[in-house]
Amino acid sequence: MKKICDTILDAIGHTPLVRINTITRGIVAAEVLAKVETFNPGNSIKDRMALRMIEDAEKAGVLKPGGTIIEGTSGNTGMGLAIAAVIKGYKCIFTTTDKQSKEKVDALKAFGAEVIVCPTNVEPEDPRSYYAVSSRLEREVPNAWKANQYDNLSNSAAHYEQTGPEIWEQTDGRITHLVVGVGTGGTISGTGRYLKEKNPKIKVWGIDTYGSVFKKYKETGIFDKNEIYPYITEGIGEDFLPQNVDFSVIDHFEKVTDKDAALMTRRIAREEGIFAGNSAGSAMAGLLQLSQHFTADDVVVVIFHDHGSRYLGKMFNDEWMREKGFLEKSGMSARDMVARGLSGELCSLEANEPVEHAVTLMSQHDFSQVSITQDGRLVGSLNEAHLYEELIRNADVKRQPVGSIMLPAFPFVDASTPVELLSTMITAQNPAVLVRDFKTEKTFIITRSDVIRML
Repeated sequence: MKKICDTILDAIGHTPLVRINTITRGIVAAEVLAKVETFNPGNSIKDRMALRMIEDAEKAGVLKPGGTIIEGTSGNTGMGLAIAAVIKGYKCIFTTTDKQSKEKVDALKAFGAEVIVCPTNVEPEDPRSYYAVSSRLEREVPNAWKANQYDNLSNSAAHYEQTGPEIWEQTDGRITHLVVGVGTGGTISGTGRYLKEKNPKIKVWGIDTYGSVFKKYKETGIFDKNEIYPYITEGIGEDFLPQNVDFSVIDHFEKVTDKDAALMTRRIAREEGIFAGNSAGSAMAGLLQLSQHFTADDVVVVIFHDHGSRYLGKMFNDEWMREKGFLEKSGMSARDMVARGLSGELCSLEANEPVEHAVTLMSQHDFSQVSITQDGRLVGSLNEAHLYEELIRNADVKRQPVGSIMLPAFPFVDASTPVELLSTMITAQNPAVLVRDFKTEKTFIITRSDVIRML
């Protein structure tokens, strides 16, 4: 990585791998690592292939100085192309669909691009589709070049030469599975092909959405138009077969619902502190659906394609989520559990108190778990199963400070978290969650039995 970049284009790539800790705890045995592509200048993985497509077009002489770049894009590829166009002196005209978030369109305009919004629910061959409109503009606009990210193999070449080698190096060759949401197919095909050349045993799993044709085509070889219907998830799935999708590289497709993708997109921010987009939510939800296939020896890399800021009006907007039926309108949430007295106020012990005090407290109040504090700050937890194991192993542990045997602290959840989401967050390894009532400045604990009573 350069200490000083000559232009912003030199900052593309070399994005970090970040361990997923909370979402997979108790569900996925493998080590799960997110390739966080939001660190690219355009906040998405598409910067990589956008620059590569432009450079290859320049070398081939089809993109000439002062030319206009045309592309049909959901936003991220357009952003990468627009950034490169600013540096290289090109104009940009992009077509997109009315399904895409307003934030994506506004971001493209911020870089000086012209954006034409087209209807989503039309056939690709329809002259109103964003594919067809971009092709028409290429013919009509003087000195124009269409990037054609779906069929331009410079797309997958960028990931073969950059993303794949980065992941191989960052994992020291330990990667066993690659999990990627599939749209144009460039990321999964290029990255997957490189990794399989390094180790043919690596499994490459694509995440698809309901309403898309990929999964059935992979499994049957049949392009079934009856599979196609409108869906909300952005960035993955297609109603045609892009040339960049190399089905020979992809071992399996897993479909994820719009709702599961949207809810997981929010969980990634709230539980891992990573502000990622809708395709990251799809990929993580798909990974959890495939959890039974992983072992403790596996190293799974999941691609987080883009940034959450592009979905502020959608997945990160409660009203939009309720309108789509993704959040319970009836108000069945953590806040309601507190209001109805179904969750108890948090009881805690200081870390320097002896373990026998924890035994007494839990016995007197019939608590199955308590939180551990240090100077009033939550630092850990203790549950009856772990306490039982420690006492059986060494009865003298009861005179030791409770901090010496405590487990990680229970996670906090937002008061608006739906009950159905709480039920997936409370596991054997994470037996409770905490809710903070900022009005009363009290903290409440929600356990599995509390959720059962609510349901």
